[in-house]
Amino acid sequence: MHDDRRLIEGRLGRVLDRVRPAVYPESTPMRVSIWEAPGEPVPIAEGLAAPRTPTAPGARWGAPWGTSWLTVEGTVPAEWAGRTVEAIIDLGFDANQTGFQCEGLVYRPDGSPVKGLHPRNQWVRVAAPARGGEQVLLHVEAASNPIIPFFGPTGLGELETAGTEPQYRLGRMDLVVFDEEVWQLVQDLEVLGELMHEMPEDPARRYDIVRAIERALDAIDLQNVNAGASAARACLAGVLAQPAIASAHLISAVGHAHIDTAWLWPLRETVRKVARTTANMTALLDAEPDFIYTMSQAAQYDFLKQHRPEVYARVKAAVADGRFVPAGGMWVESDTNMPGSEAMARQFVHGKRFFLEEFGIENEEAWLPDTFGFAAGLPQIIKAAGSKWLLTQKISWSQTNTFPHHTFLWEGIDGTRIFTHFPPVDTYNCSMQAREIAYAAKNFKEKGRATRSLAPTGWGDGGGGTTREMIARAARMRDLEGSPKVAWERPADFFAKAQAEYPNPAVWVGELYLELHRATLTSQAKTKQGNRRSEHLLREAELWAATAAVRTDYEYPAADLDRLWKTVLLHQFHDILPGSSIAWVHREAERTYTRVAAELSAVIERAQWALGGERSGPHVFNPAPHAWNGIPAGGAGPAAPGRDCTVTERSGGGFWLANTRTRVEVDARGLVVSLYDLEQQRETLPPGAAANLLQLHQDYPNSWDAWDVDQFYRNTVTDLTDVDFLVAETDSPTEAAIRVGRSFGSSTVEQLLTLRADTGALEITTMVDWYETEKFLKLAFPLDIHADRYASETQFGHLYRPTHTNTSWEYAKFEACNHRFIHVAEPGWGAALVNDATYGHDLTRTVRPDGGTTITVRASLLRAPRFPDPHTDHGAHQFRHALLPGASITDAVRAGYRINLPPVTPGVAEPVAPLFSVDNDDVVTSAVKLADDGSGDVVVRLYEAAGGRATAVLTPGFAFTGYRCCDLLERPLPEEMTAESTDGGIRLRLRPFQLVTLRFSR
Repeated sequence: MHDDRRLIEGRLGRVLDRVRPAVYPESTPMRVSIWEAPGEPVPIAEGLAAPRTPTAPGARWGAPWGTSWLTVEGTVPAEWAGRTVEAIIDLGFDANQTGFQCEGLVYRPDGSPVKGLHPRNQWVRVAAPARGGEQVLLHVEAASNPIIPFFGPTGLGELETAGTEPQYRLGRMDLVVFDEEVWQLVQDLEVLGELMHEMPEDPARRYDIVRAIERALDAIDLQNVNAGASAARACLAGVLAQPAIASAHLISAVGHAHIDTAWLWPLRETVRKVARTTANMTALLDAEPDFIYTMSQAAQYDFLKQHRPEVYARVKAAVADGRFVPAGGMWVESDTNMPGSEAMARQFVHGKRFFLEEFGIENEEAWLPDTFGFAAGLPQIIKAAGSKWLLTQKISWSQTNTFPHHTFLWEGIDGTRIFTHFPPVDTYNCSMQAREIAYAAKNFKEKGRATRSLAPTGWGDGGGGTTREMIARAARMRDLEGSPKVAWERPADFFAKAQAEYPNPAVWVGELYLELHRATLTSQAKTKQGNRRSEHLLREAELWAATAAVRTDYEYPAADLDRLWKTVLLHQFHDILPGSSIAWVHREAERTYTRVAAELSAVIERAQWALGGERSGPHVFNPAPHAWNGIPAGGAGPAAPGRDCTVTERSGGGFWLANTRTRVEVDARGLVVSLYDLEQQRETLPPGAAANLLQLHQDYPNSWDAWDVDQFYRNTVTDLTDVDFLVAETDSPTEAAIRVGRSFGSSTVEQLLTLRADTGALEITTMVDWYETEKFLKLAFPLDIHADRYASETQFGHLYRPTHTNTSWEYAKFEACNHRFIHVAEPGWGAALVNDATYGHDLTRTVRPDGGTTITVRASLLRAPRFPDPHTDHGAHQFRHALLPGASITDAVRAGYRINLPPVTPGVAEPVAPLFSVDNDDVVTSAVKLADDGSGDVVVRLYEAAGGRATAVLTPGFAFTGYRCCDLLERPLPEEMTAESTDGGIRLRLRPFQLVTLRFSR
């Protein structure tokens, strides 16, 4: 027989272009009127009642970020009686921009929501069956969100620069007859056509599908498609009824709409995106009995609860029915690289508690499909929150190496293992096309060991969710020869089955590093600084408020702290904290962090005054977890700083700074050319090298400007060595400092180099007025250390990364994350670089002609991408770093906390004893607070910070009747050997990096 498959395949595509319009064989136009709301969105009642102006399809509407209220009215023709009638409402949609352009939420005249509108979902069911003469009246809250053009500078990302030019033209506004038989025929032909293309050319099954499609196309009268739809479907019934083979891959479809809490739209628009999407999904759940939908991010449920209670009521009902599934148990789908230890823990505390209190649901999975890599401390946090599974997809984006597993155990820094799944469909926006499903089965790396994967299905990023077409495709692939088997399933059910069939999967140890989006560790410095400062202020506020509540009649501000924690957690979303959102988002975040700091500072001040009596006195509060100059951790008392700091001029220009521990030589360029450890008689810097060196790179990645830095940025570098001024700033017995100024391009920088009497660290405060474009600013510190690995702080500990690039995996980690410190050491001696606000860094290793090894650590300070914010990081910034010679890991931990939690002198009269004391500096308190349930119990969270086994005695500074080991939600855990009572305290025996939460009853 002659091979005419290509002819039939080409014919299918052309005929479908004729069949699809026949889904709506009859139509009649509706009347349209509009009201454009001034300024920000208005309450629903105001929008419904506002006066309308007549308009029509083709009319322009919608200034950027505006809101327009449309009213559409029509009458069902008498001859349509008994048929299914829908309204088509096209706001000017582009089918390729779902979630990234105009959207709408449809309301009935009484204000009750119907469903959302987006480019792939323009229909509203009016009646089935319809009554002739029936009146139709609908209102649409239409958001004219602009399409942000990718990879180019635009003023559309900020309200003040977006302009007022209308963005859209109204499209079709019709009442239509919906021919379900033709619609079903379209789904039949699309699924079989896609499946046919995914099959090898030789098997008989492909020929069977080709011939069935040929017969179906022959049955269609192109001049009267509707009349032949049933006959055409009958031609396809046989091949659609053929069951899948017994070994077919099993795909758990999960209805999904990954909604970015902010990205190319502001937070206020996400509130409406969530309302539109969930209104759609609850309507779809009513219509499709097999469908399961899941949504993560407790904050987005809270958006509904606070701002769209009528939609939230529908969501709660669907959750109670078991088919709208809260997932993830986190406040938002946060970044996991940069949030600090407590913040990462509180993501789960606040997320899980919300789902428990609102729905009675305990999540056992972490759900982070789009997060840009995963810190090695996360598995322990997931377990401590009472969860045991993780889902993500983003690692499939890695540029250099293909991750070797889709289902595996992920082991964190403390040895905790979490059952983890990467959907092999390689998208969190699966549209249930047969090619996607076939790809998932082919791509699945555990073939022969496991049979299951998960497919998050629905339009996401900008929202929209699952469509009726996706559900129809899934129904056809439930048990279809040549295809994997598809079934709607809850995430927890998938994980339970996947773990049961594959109980001993492969293990991946350490961070899940994304070989992409590395620049998110640096972009939008003010957002990152606001986050870091807020985290530490929250720690202080809880510490001093809890101490005051136990010691005095001070009222613990639980509600305020809860609200402020949620605000900070919200801004850790994986497109806010990483600096990859439009200008509006980051300008708003800066204002929010300023407000948060003011509120928390007031809480701290009130608590300290309550503790310290009168507002005059010498006592210094020490919020850090280590004692400082005689002041206990978490207490207040008189400080006893050391002396003998000096500044002297250097021959040839520059200065010497010295104290009893360290001697620093600064040359005429303002560069550090010697940092000598007087205690161990050891030079920190390599011969001829200079530290505190600012370096400027061209930075124009191949794509994803705010997200990416590509390795070729290192090919060109400018050392900033020219000096505008170099002067001695301070010369006192307790502090020696010099100031250096430079200018480059359109920017200026001043640095203050300080040596204090109470530490051997050289502190560097860098103030930059930054107006560069597509540049990357680094601060370099070469070290004379021979080491094949170095430590970076992460949540509740640190991880080691290699200093070499033996493999492609190591080569790809050319920009990485640290929290408060980086530590590099050889046996017997090390150095630490600590910071108060930066996260990105790089580290390189070279061997000198003298045979010594130079390891250069560079902190990433500022970038200047133009998309999506054309003025990223422009303006004034301040960074603080300290280089500590002769430092152990414990020294690095201590110095990192101190630079972020410096002692303060509020001027109170009385000393303050700490609520808890710990006799081992390797065991660190990360939180001291009152219990969240309002019982008055005192909670302390501690962890082993040095990476070794530790024994410590925790001594409460108050009377208590008992204590329990708890999870992160402060619920008692089964007794374990971690803690045991001793004389007046609790003896802790901790594994490396072990985290423990103790709850004390007063």
